[in-house]
Amino acid sequence: MEVHWLGILPGIFTGFVLGLTGSGGTIIAVPLLIFGLNVTVAEAAPVALLSVGVSAAVATYSSLRQRIIRYRAAGLIAGTGMLITPAGVWVAQQFSDALLTVLFSAVLAYAALYMYRKSNLAAQPEEAVFPPCQLNLESGRLIWTIPCAKGLLVSGAATGFLSGLLGVGGGFIIIPALRKVSDLSMKTLIATALSITALISLTGVISATSMGFMNWPLALPFTAGTVAGTLIGKHYAHSFDEAKLERGFAILTWCIALSMLIKGLMLFIDLFTPDMP
Repeated sequence: MEVHWLGILPGIFTGFVLGLTGSGGTIIAVPLLIFGLNVTVAEAAPVALLSVGVSAAVATYSSLRQRIIRYRAAGLIAGTGMLITPAGVWVAQQFSDALLTVLFSAVLAYAALYMYRKSNLAAQPEEAVFPPCQLNLESGRLIWTIPCAKGLLVSGAATGFLSGLLGVGGGFIIIPALRKVSDLSMKTLIATALSITALISLTGVISATSMGFMNWPLALPFTAGTVAGTLIGKHYAHSFDEAKLERGFAILTWCIALSMLIKGLMLFIDLFTPDMP
C-alpha cells in the first residue's frame, strides 16, 4: 500500500479551519481533495468523514469529562443518522461525479448563507422562541415530547443521508438543526453535535470500507494532518473575533461553492460531449 503523503498538507489546512471555527471541516476537506489531489466527490467523501470523525471524537472526550453532552438527544440523532448513512454512501456511488459536484456546491451555498446571516445577527438580541425540545431547568435535561422526538429524528435522518452522500453533515448541519428544535446553550450544542458527528462519521467510514470505497492510502495521512491542524487552530482560535471569523469563512465557502459549481458544469459538458475521433 503506497501512502499518499501529500494528503497531509490539505489535511492540516482542513484541521486548522475546524479548530478555528468549530465546524466546517468537511466543507473544506472535500473540495481540497477534489482540486488538490484530483479525486471524485464519491472518493473524497469517505476520507473527509474519517478525518473529521476522528477530530470530533477527540473533542468529544473532553466534553464527556465536563458532562455537557445531552446523551439521549445525541443518541437519537446519531442512531437515526447511522441507520441512514449507508444508504447515502450507496446512492453516492450510483450518481455521476458531475451531479454530486453540483449537489455539493448547493449544500455549500446554503451553509455559507446560514453562517453569514448568523455572523451578522450575533450582536443582536435573540427573539424569545419556544422550540419543541425544552430544557428542564431543575434537572438540566430535555423534556421529551412527541414534537421534540420528531424534530430530532428528522435532523438525524437528514444528517446521516448527507454524510453518506457528500461526506458532509457535521457541525454546520447538526448545530443549526439542534438550535431550531431545542433551547440548549451553545456550549452544550457544540459538544452534543461533536459527539453526533463522531458516531455518524464512524458509520460512514465502516460502510464505505465494507463496500470497498475507502481510499486508505490517502485517508490515513489526510486524517493525521487534520488532527494536527485542529490542535493548531484551537490554539489560535482565541486570537480572532468570532463574528468576523465566521463571516470570512462564509465568504470563503461561497467561493468554494462557486468553484465546485463551475467544475460540476464542466463535468456535465464533458459527459454529454461526444469523443472526437
